Amino acid sequence: MENNYILSTENLNYYYQDGDKIRYILNDISFNFENGKFYTILGESGSGKTTLLSLLSALDNPKKGRILYKGMDIRNIGLEEYRRNKIGIIFQNYNLIKYMTGLENLYVAMGITDNHISGNKKTIAKNLLAFVGIDKVKASRTVNKLSGGEQQRVAIARSLSTDVDLLFADEPTGNLNMEISLEIVKIFKELAHNHNKCIIMVTHSKELANMSDVILKLEKGTLSNYEK
Repeated sequence: MENNYILSTENLNYYYQDGDKIRYILNDISFNFENGKFYTILGESGSGKTTLLSLLSALDNPKKGRILYKGMDIRNIGLEEYRRNKIGIIFQNYNLIKYMTGLENLYVAMGITDNHISGNKKTIAKNLLAFVGIDKVKASRTVNKLSGGEQQRVAIARSLSTDVDLLFADEPTGNLNMEISLEIVKIFKELAHNHNKCIIMVTHSKELANMSDVILKLEKGTLSNYEK
C-alpha cells in the first residue's frame, strides 16, 4: 500500500436480499484515492452513489470487502473514531445547527474531535469562514439567516475545522443555482490543489464533474474512470 493513497476500497460489495434473489448495488469495487486530488462520482439516480459515499464515510457497512484509510481497515480504527477524527462530511441539506451562528457551528465540531487543534479556536474558525467567503458579520449571524450558498460555505468550513484531510460531499450543490455551485466547486479545487486535501464529491452534474481532477462513473454496480 503506497503512502499517497489516503483511502482505498478492496472488493467492496453492497446488496439487498429480495426473497431468494440478491440485488447488487455495488459489486466488487476496488479503487484508490490520493491526497491533493478532487474526485467526482457520476451516476444515474438509484445507481448507488449515495450508498457508496455512506460506506466510505462509515455511515453504513459493506456486505463484503474492506475500506482502508492510509492502509488501515477502518473497522480496526473504529468507525466512530474514523468519522470523528479522520473525515469531514458535507451534506446537500447542510446539517448545521440552525439556531447557532456559523462560528458556533465550527466550535461544536472542534469540541467533538480528538484531533489537536493548535492555536486559538476563535481565530481558526474566523479564518476558515473567511477562506470560504463568509465575512465577520455573516459569521456572527445564526445560520438560518444565511442563504443556502452561505450555509453550504459554513458547512465546508465546519468540515475543515477538525483538521482532516479527507472530505466527502454528497450532492453539496443540489439545492443551489449553477453560479453558486461553481463557486462551491472552486473551493473544493483549491482545497485539493493548494491544501493537499482529498475531496470526493457525488454529483449528477457533468458540468461540475468536469471541473474535478478525476471523474468516476458508477453504473450497474461498478466504478470506472469516465473520460471528460
